[in-house]
Amino acid sequence: MNDKTFELIKKVTELQATSGFEHQVREFMKQEMKPLVDYIQQDGLGGVFGIKKNTSLEAPKVMIAAHMDEVGFMVANITKQGLLKVLPLGGWNPFVVSSQRFTLQTRKGDYPCVSSSIPPHLMKGKEPQQIKVEDILFDAGFDSKEEAEEYGVRPGDTLVPDVETVKMATGKKILSKAWDNRFGVTVVLEALRELQGESLPNTLIAGANVQEEVGLRGTKGAVHQFDPDIFFAVDCSPADDLNGDPTAFGRLGEGFLLRIQDPGMITLKGMREFLLDTAETHDIPYQYFVSKGGTDAVAAHVANNGIPSGVIGVPARYIHTHQTIFHIDDYAAAKEMVLQVARTLDKSTLDIIKEKN
Repeated sequence: MNDKTFELIKKVTELQATSGFEHQVREFMKQEMKPLVDYIQQDGLGGVFGIKKNTSLEAPKVMIAAHMDEVGFMVANITKQGLLKVLPLGGWNPFVVSSQRFTLQTRKGDYPCVSSSIPPHLMKGKEPQQIKVEDILFDAGFDSKEEAEEYGVRPGDTLVPDVETVKMATGKKILSKAWDNRFGVTVVLEALRELQGESLPNTLIAGANVQEEVGLRGTKGAVHQFDPDIFFAVDCSPADDLNGDPTAFGRLGEGFLLRIQDPGMITLKGMREFLLDTAETHDIPYQYFVSKGGTDAVAAHVANNGIPSGVIGVPARYIHTHQTIFHIDDYAAAKEMVLQVARTLDKSTLDIIKEKN
């Protein structure tokens, strides 16, 4: 891993942007993509894409899409004591929410905040209770509802995990928040850098959607606006490798994830064979992946008149928490896969994918 890659990973993972409030990531992506593409377009919900235009009318439109948002919370109510009741934005295991640091984002500024917990001293003699996210209060240090409002706090404000990104001992793995899905943001930006100045056999539409974590919402408007011929989601999925089972799906350090099925999409035969052929032709490490959750490809593949869609993914441990561990080799494999897709997907290849579907 070179220093520039780690610097970019650190930058994008430390940006704070939960679903519906992706402003920080969007502005950063616009700034980074501007010199790398012919032009930038934003859809009505806030997704942003850089376009490398092909002059041929027969060139297929290839869409490679990350998503900008990370999981977080939204203020629902302010108590008399100045504590915050919240709603989850994205899927959270309630057992990992308490005693964590967040940033409370308000119209008057950002404030440090911590999710509440009960110390063991006060639990003696009490029966343990099932924890619900809605029962966890968030404490930004205010003494009353009036004081919180004086500092600009209102229902609808967001709370985003506050975490520093660091390399782990061996340098092969990185510890951060939000690799789901700042992985996709990073790989799109690095791929566009490497493709700068190259002539592609397609019109490339590369960028990121919004509001993926709350129902794959952003991609629906984006694929309607850009009308791609083929769609690739670049996204992070949960690793299941802690017990050493060699048949488990999502193992760190074993290559990018070639998703074959999830609850919302079956990867079609033509797409699966294209991804396999591309990976094997270019000696890119890969592993098959069956998922219990979906990506933006779920929404894309049934949009418009039906869009052949695939997923180029990476595994990470402990996603949808404050601390995620991922392997840089998996990232490198996914990036190489994105590059080869962009460089090779021409009209004849698209026709073959569709014929086999």
